Amino acid sequence: MITVIVPTLNAEAGLAACLTSLVPATVEGLVREVIIVDGGSSDRTLAIADQAGARVLQSAPGRGVQLAAGAAAARMPWLLFLHADTILEAGWEREAAALIERVDAGEWPQSAAAFRFALDDLGLRPRLVETGVALRCALLGLPYGDQGLLIPRRLYAQIGGFRELPLMEDVDIVRRIGRRRLVILRSRAVTSAVRYRREGYLLRGLRNLTCLWLYLMRVPPRLIARLYG
Repeated sequence: MITVIVPTLNAEAGLAACLTSLVPATVEGLVREVIIVDGGSSDRTLAIADQAGARVLQSAPGRGVQLAAGAAAARMPWLLFLHADTILEAGWEREAAALIERVDAGEWPQSAAAFRFALDDLGLRPRLVETGVALRCALLGLPYGDQGLLIPRRLYAQIGGFRELPLMEDVDIVRRIGRRRLVILRSRAVTSAVRYRREGYLLRGLRNLTCLWLYLMRVPPRLIARLYG
């Protein structure tokens, strides 16, 4: 039913946990295929993917490029795009299966879904980030890629799929899906807080917000990538 597509680049730290969170859905037959699209890893990423039984593709680096390559190779009618440092909360498969059943039965229009955002860190700062993300999703309808994206292949093809952008490929595709066709599921996608701890919560939050508003102001993604980098 679902092909899971995970772009990687030296992702050994989180990949095993990410793939482990897919096991219950695989056992139940919901996840039928897992594709790792690697952008040139030099660590144990490929070994971990192989040990997990995932299908591995090689690609030029860049999430937009890698996600598009994975979608082109997928064989299932539903696609789930997931970051390698994200773990789906236990029970996500039941909520996803219910959505798929309604869409496939024609009870709902062609729709995509993202998960609620969470960070794997304790304290006030990660909770504030989570609240900010929830507000962004509620007010702007713009989940990011670290919230996952579950989408029927038919809708993915209709909107033109992922574009090979150096940055903001997640916001770009969500805007083309549109708020009326996007559901935020109750299940959480728990993402590593390593970058927040390394760069500082405030600095990374301001950088993410700046990149978003520059994109919404139609600044070319290649220029935003220079700032983000």
